[in-house]
Amino acid sequence: MKKQYLMAPGPVAVAPHVLAKMAEPLIHHRSPQFSALLTQVREDLKYLYQTKNEVLILASSGTGGMEATVANLLSPGDKAIVIRGGKFGERWAELCEAYGVKPINIDVPWGEAVEPKGVEEALKDHPDAKAVLVQAHETSTGVKHPIEELGRIVREKDETVLAVDAISALGVYDIKTDDWNLDIVVTGSQKSLSLPPGLALVSVSEKAWQMAQRTKSSRYYFNFLKEKKAIERQTTAFTPAVSLITGLSVVLKDIRETGLDALFKHHKNLSEATKAGIRALGLELFAKAPSEAITVIKAPDGINGQDVVKILREDYGITIAGGQAQAKGKIFRISHMGHLCQWDMIIALAAVERALKELGHPIELGKGVAAAQEYFANVHTA
Repeated sequence: MKKQYLMAPGPVAVAPHVLAKMAEPLIHHRSPQFSALLTQVREDLKYLYQTKNEVLILASSGTGGMEATVANLLSPGDKAIVIRGGKFGERWAELCEAYGVKPINIDVPWGEAVEPKGVEEALKDHPDAKAVLVQAHETSTGVKHPIEELGRIVREKDETVLAVDAISALGVYDIKTDDWNLDIVVTGSQKSLSLPPGLALVSVSEKAWQMAQRTKSSRYYFNFLKEKKAIERQTTAFTPAVSLITGLSVVLKDIRETGLDALFKHHKNLSEATKAGIRALGLELFAKAPSEAITVIKAPDGINGQDVVKILREDYGITIAGGQAQAKGKIFRISHMGHLCQWDMIIALAAVERALKELGHPIELGKGVAAAQEYFANVHTA
């Protein structure tokens, strides 16, 4: 019998007790019981986001939160500075074009982080830009962008907001929404929140609310102002994803009990041990500013990264991810998000070793596993 392991960067493995909670009989979404649950979830989200502002809950994937950001803050003809350093940076630009917003693209080589100075210069060249759109972590490349520094730059612009796609970052490492002056922070349920897909969560600053009052873009379902009025009534503007919000209530309770520092340390340990194992195998990391959410590995010369992914999935029952677009075949990606622990990382490294050996790459079995074991042993005894 082949056991299945989910180690892709979304959807991620969900804890059994969360799945069990979501399997309980539904409660009505306009009942007092659900209103009480929703109110607690919104307060717990503020703790996770490290914000005093409201966090909107939308029934959609994370991309819906990105689209809602563009639709609610920007008007046709507006300019937005877009950091394009991977597949999801490109998505910001595509969303702008869909709503008649002109993207001012800063193209960053895949695998590299944006230079804050470049963003500062773009704002000087385009002082009428209404937004800077960026990923906290670009999932397609494993790169972590310097959003704290970007927050310091954009806060000086009264008519410009900073919108951050943190779909694979929030809850993985420290993101201080208010302290870093992040006007919009989007995340999704199927990444670090360890839930199935279907929820987009969006925090909105006071500056962003003011912009939402002025925008001329057409919108109906993704309407921040409707959602804000619904919050005052302890409900949602439209039918919510009741089961997912019920599961989210459990996840957020677990996060509070664990504490943010311990949560971030957990992801850092999984990441550092995996990266130590990869280096021990003589393999190269793709990201020059790597995130704790994922380890992205360059496929060795003569090896197609998609073949590594295929062997793990079809022969070993382990789902990781390959490269996208221009990186397809050149990389493979191991996630550290979801219901995973140190032993899952050991399994992933062992599987990568076996797959590479099967593909003819000269490799010493157990070398990567040993490096990760050493890291975890040192952390445990520290």
